[in-house]
Amino acid sequence: MSEVFTLCLLGDLMLGRGIDQILPRPGDPELRERYVKSAKDYVALAEGASGAIPRPVGFDYVWGEALAAFEPAQIRIANLETSVTTSRDYAPKGINYKMNPLNVGCLSAAGIDCCVLANNHVLDFGEEGLTETLETLEKAGLRSAGAGRGREEAEAPAAIPVGARGRVLVFAFAATTSGVPRAWAAAEKRPGVALLPDISRKTAAAIAERLTMVRRAGDIAVASIHWGGNWGYEIGAEETSFAHALVERGGFDLVHGHSSHHPKAIEIWGGKPILYGCGDFLNDYEGIEGYEEFRGDLRAAYLPRFEQASGRLVDFPLIPFRIRRFRLERASREEAAWLSRTLDRESARFSTRVFLCEDTACRICAR
Repeated sequence: MSEVFTLCLLGDLMLGRGIDQILPRPGDPELRERYVKSAKDYVALAEGASGAIPRPVGFDYVWGEALAAFEPAQIRIANLETSVTTSRDYAPKGINYKMNPLNVGCLSAAGIDCCVLANNHVLDFGEEGLTETLETLEKAGLRSAGAGRGREEAEAPAAIPVGARGRVLVFAFAATTSGVPRAWAAAEKRPGVALLPDISRKTAAAIAERLTMVRRAGDIAVASIHWGGNWGYEIGAEETSFAHALVERGGFDLVHGHSSHHPKAIEIWGGKPILYGCGDFLNDYEGIEGYEEFRGDLRAAYLPRFEQASGRLVDFPLIPFRIRRFRLERASREEAAWLSRTLDRESARFSTRVFLCEDTACRICAR
């Protein structure tokens, strides 16, 4: 029987601002937002909503009960939507996220294997901030994909060993629909992100060619894409066509979409999972009002299991959480049921079912 392994896929990790302020080495709290001038104010908002947050906390605090849920996974991939830097070169965009490099142990505490950096916050503090982010992750032994000191590095996949001979290859890209400026695109000698020219089938075919050049027997290929807006369940025909092309023409085993602040539809296409939006996994939005209908306090960790030799999807559980006092807790049965109903409703258009598993762990399953 072929070896089976588990991936853990997470949405956005927004570890700056309030989250950074409660960690062991908080950075400069200054913000240049329209209404909020100190990151400490986001901590106060969360405390007003849920109660006192201890400070400083250990690097594992924010992960809470998620750490136990991650244990079955051999490989853990997340979109790191935060610059890890001390740079003060604020990009003039209104909302900027950075975490003190001395707090990088927060990522290590969760055993993150690959940080996707193709997103609209990794250059919040300029090219200096991106370069320091890359250096900090490298020194911590963390792989990254989707951004680099030049185009070649930005577009290169992260290769993570799994099993006796296989690898998980993570190709990461950003689309302008997520708010990434075209000026952030990496060039031959300019740091930046791997920015997609468009999300056409032609572009998917070009990505497929690059995968073919590096893929070996036993490799599992992941396409990680930052696309679309923050709120809403809409998924355009162009997004669906692009995701299908990555699977059909590119041979990708999974499409890991992110940017939305809440989980969006799941599709199992040709036996391969397409996650149109994983939702935020960690952020400092607790206590901020607005968009309550999307239940932004609920999050999910996606743990698909694959047969390594063939890339066949064995099963696909999701573990639901809620955030309280900047710490992840397992969702209640009622909260898990709400999330499963919502995902089932949105995934139905793709002929994919999402349901609450018949066990006591409040797991959600997709098929």
